[in-house]
Amino acid sequence: MTTDIEATASSGNVFEDLGLPEASEKKTKVQLAMAINAELAARGIRNQAEAASLLGTEQPKISLLANYKLAGFSVAKLMEFLTALDRDVEIVIRPSQGHGRISVHAA
Repeated sequence: MTTDIEATASSGNVFEDLGLPEASEKKTKVQLAMAINAELAARGIRNQAEAASLLGTEQPKISLLANYKLAGFSVAKLMEFLTALDRDVEIVIRPSQGHGRISVHAA
């Protein structure tokens, strides 16, 4: 038995593809959290209490961050965490090539 499966190209934002509200913000938060978690791992910080001290927050927040439960974090707070890790965060505004979008590129 053969079943035809229809595929739809991704928009590049899984949250948008799923029809979730605030999809652009959700994607931005995940990308920032990925950069934070990668930097913590690169520094060999595995202890959430140590990470919390470094980021100036409480351990339960680090647990949420590590598990990508980001509803309680603003984009601004996540950017503050990155600067606490001695990472520069740069916002560039330029003309769109169609529909405007937000993207995060970790270097």
